Amino acid sequence: MLNPFEQCRELSCSCNGIQLHDGQESKPTRRSFMKQLGGISAGAAIGGASALNFGSALAADTQVIDTHHHFYSPSYQKAWLDWDDQNNIPHFPTQVAWTQDKAVEAMDAGGVKKSILSLASTPGVWFNFDLPRIIDIVREVNEYGAGMVKKYPGRFGLFAAIPMVDVESSLREIKYAFDVLKADGVGIQTNYGDKWPGHPSFAPIFEELNRRKAVVYFHPLTATCCGRLNTGTYGSVIEVPHDTTRAVVNLLLTGSLLKFRDIKWLFSHAGGTIPMLAGRINYFHGNKESTAKFAPDGIEAELKRLYYDTANATHPASMAALLKLIPPTQITYGSDYPYVPIATQVEALNQQGFSKELLEQIKYRNAQALLTKS
Repeated sequence: MLNPFEQCRELSCSCNGIQLHDGQESKPTRRSFMKQLGGISAGAAIGGASALNFGSALAADTQVIDTHHHFYSPSYQKAWLDWDDQNNIPHFPTQVAWTQDKAVEAMDAGGVKKSILSLASTPGVWFNFDLPRIIDIVREVNEYGAGMVKKYPGRFGLFAAIPMVDVESSLREIKYAFDVLKADGVGIQTNYGDKWPGHPSFAPIFEELNRRKAVVYFHPLTATCCGRLNTGTYGSVIEVPHDTTRAVVNLLLTGSLLKFRDIKWLFSHAGGTIPMLAGRINYFHGNKESTAKFAPDGIEAELKRLYYDTANATHPASMAALLKLIPPTQITYGSDYPYVPIATQVEALNQQGFSKELLEQIKYRNAQALLTKS
């Protein structure tokens, strides 16, 4: 089992990546941070009200499929909030207020037909629990998510959690998730204690996922190495998207994307910084004799095969960069709920000036194709 926190302790707050570390020179205080969270919460409330106001405009969006939608089983939520309290991290209001019914209401307000449930990046490595407790909480999370799928027919799917830090327990959970719970795929983090997904210890897990032709969804978090790089902002602004890039590059250069060819890889937040750094990756690694060993058709061809969601990435510049890199068939809609209001993300896509065909691809057609089980 990995033991990654001997040198550096990471404290995180979900998709919004609040990273506080011992010895960090400048930390946001609880009061100042809660003030900022209040602003975010107010924005979320405004977003919800706006969704009601432009409900008629969203009426046509009832086919939207959200591939980036978070949920919390009771034990998982308690473990997270306890972690926050122990480390003096403010709770994120919309996470604390989350319920199954509120999730459905938010989907209805945003015109979302179906959401694929997944965990946000868990603080620590599974809250730094020991392996038996990790196994228990992963199973509880998956059964809770499967319960939501059953309770609200047609409204939810599930990217099941797997432990990752132990091969045998991960293989058991994969079998249970797919064969018993009928999961749509698995959701994992971009790193586990500074081991990125191309690390050899993860190979048996990906071999099984490849055999099953699974969808593998990645959610990023600040790497333990990099939380002290304080630039006056939170980890979600810089380090979180960069860790998606680390994961993609690691999978690429280790040959994992080539070796596990039948996995359908889905990355959060428009691929982090991949659209902007694709040229640099290609420049430094695309013209070597060894390139053919991990990217026989070229690096850009490998990047174009991946899937990317739009969660918290619907700014016009972000979408333009993504569409310059990959074909429109590789983009799925993601909301980042409950940290970002669903309705405002849908409306942001509507304001891009995209054709009806492109909007339909992003909002639901690509996800339908991706999630069709072989």
